[in-house]
Amino acid sequence: MYKEIAIVAPTASGKTALSINLAHKTNSIILSLDSLSVYKEIDIASAKPSLKEREGIVHFGIDKIFPNEIFDVVEFIDEYKKAREYAIQNSKNLIIVGGTSFYLKSMIDGLSPCPKLTDSTKKIVKQKMLDLPKVYADLVLKDNLYMNNISSNDKYRIEKALEIYIQTGLIPSVYFEQNKPVPIIKDINIFEIDTDVNELRKRIKLRTNLMIKDGIIDEVILLEKKYSRKPNCMNSIGINETLDYLDGKIDKKQLEEQIFVHTAQLAKRQRTFNKSQFIGINKENLKKIEKKILTMV
Repeated sequence: MYKEIAIVAPTASGKTALSINLAHKTNSIILSLDSLSVYKEIDIASAKPSLKEREGIVHFGIDKIFPNEIFDVVEFIDEYKKAREYAIQNSKNLIIVGGTSFYLKSMIDGLSPCPKLTDSTKKIVKQKMLDLPKVYADLVLKDNLYMNNISSNDKYRIEKALEIYIQTGLIPSVYFEQNKPVPIIKDINIFEIDTDVNELRKRIKLRTNLMIKDGIIDEVILLEKKYSRKPNCMNSIGINETLDYLDGKIDKKQLEEQIFVHTAQLAKRQRTFNKSQFIGINKENLKKIEKKILTMV
């Protein structure tokens, strides 16, 4: 019988190795719940598992798109559906694992279906988006409630709001009120690795040191040369600080310190999110969690 579980935990908590070990023992494939590992060519900054580290376990959600391509929760849900279908067709189970718990929460809560766009709508939207400030201002006038949570330079979300308005004739807030979210996942066991704060900081420090040694500076140089600094992923932890180093704003010691500090801050936000957003989560330390999962899968 097909089963799926989710493992969430802050960065550097040991969830990658845990999930691979569990996949071998439970005949599972893995879906990476990580917003940076999805990008090709971002290997060191994302700390994604190498092919060797994956130990032959089929992974979804890793190396799917290039840094200048868009990936958000909608694309992640599509990737989940592909992983689930593959698992079922191959008599496997599915382990969803990573630190981007927002994706998991979105699948549990569900998303409102987006309207199918006609060629005419696509043409109109493309023309209007040539003047982003005007589109944003018009949408704010029409639907201040919805646009209040979207910044004036968030081109992707502004375009989505415009598509809804042009295609349906409804302002986004009304459209979403009429099209309630439909859950993608129901009744999934969620496990969280409970890591001591001091131990987690040690692990983050070690990972940061390895990033520097493994060549994150060279990786970012190549990324900037090929894709510029415009893609959103170029603002990610590890990449952003390295760009500051390349600009001469900080030295190499400060580079390592800043990556460590910002990663530790991210880990704190991840723990807070998991605590506030998931009910009935199974929480255990790294030594005990594998045993607990195996008794429930």
